[in-house]
Amino acid sequence: MNNEKIFSIAIDGPCGAGKSSVADDAAKRLNILHLDTGAMYRAVGLYMLENEIDIHNPDEVKAHMDEVKIDVAFENGIQKTYLCGRDVSSLIRTQEAGDAASAVSKGAYVREKMVLKQREIAKGMSILMDGRDAGTCILPDATLKIYLTADVHERARRRYDERVQKGEACVFDDVLKECIERDHNDMNREVSPLIQAEDAVVVDSTHMTQAEVVDRIIALLKERLEA
Repeated sequence: MNNEKIFSIAIDGPCGAGKSSVADDAAKRLNILHLDTGAMYRAVGLYMLENEIDIHNPDEVKAHMDEVKIDVAFENGIQKTYLCGRDVSSLIRTQEAGDAASAVSKGAYVREKMVLKQREIAKGMSILMDGRDAGTCILPDATLKIYLTADVHERARRRYDERVQKGEACVFDDVLKECIERDHNDMNREVSPLIQAEDAVVVDSTHMTQAEVVDRIIALLKERLEA
């Protein structure tokens, strides 16, 4: 789609709904940048793990947040996440980093710092953001807000398949339990809980291919831009 107007897309939704993959494809087709906000929280979690800081103690995490320097660069349209100058794009994709991200993101101070950084990155350009609060907190005036979801069993199956393909040993029931727990934590945290924005369009990907989801998002964007 060729459009000179600056626009923004915010995609929120629970774990395993396919947000990052869908966002990557949609951004490429629209020729805009995709900011994976979750990667930034994973980087914070990784820092705390590496420095043996209690990720479940908000005060302790806050005390070390000024040490955490996170930068994002886009190389050939692909996001690279840097932690204190080190490329951690691969390291943050572990289950441990994901669990740590969920824990540290409960802290108000952590989210405040990340949101400021994310808004700074988004200034003056067309961008697509995905996360848990992209449309409700980071980009409340986004051109298009999507709440991408799927049945929890389907989301768990996708995560299980991903891990198996990576050669990780895992049990489906354990992955399902993780998804259910992550949903509960994300939806019930005090700061920026995962909720559907009032003006978000719900896209249930349970029985949709990734390409179909991307087509749906681009069609919705086109409607907004032409309105």
